[in-house]
Amino acid sequence: MPRRKIKTNFDKDCMDLIDDNINLIVPWYLMAAYAYYNEDNPILSDSIFDRLGKKMLKEYDNITHMHKDFITKDELSAGTYLGEYPSRVKDAISALRGKDG
Repeated sequence: MPRRKIKTNFDKDCMDLIDDNINLIVPWYLMAAYAYYNEDNPILSDSIFDRLGKKMLKEYDNITHMHKDFITKDELSAGTYLGEYPSRVKDAISALRGKDG
């Protein structure tokens, strides 16, 4: 039986979704930060993560996502995220990668 290839980079998926709905930038940013800083297993390229941060900073006042308050403008300006994460982030990354919890 052939092994299923696990997708590890979601740059295009992320940008396509955010182009359709700016509020989706929040969960993508949090998932990408968690995957990079806590798991050492990025889901986005560095350049896309940087673009997310810049775009979110520019659009911050227009974003209404319920987890937006986890991310400050100062963190976005610094280009890094070392804050707290909503409890669902880890499970969302696992689901994105097609893993069971």
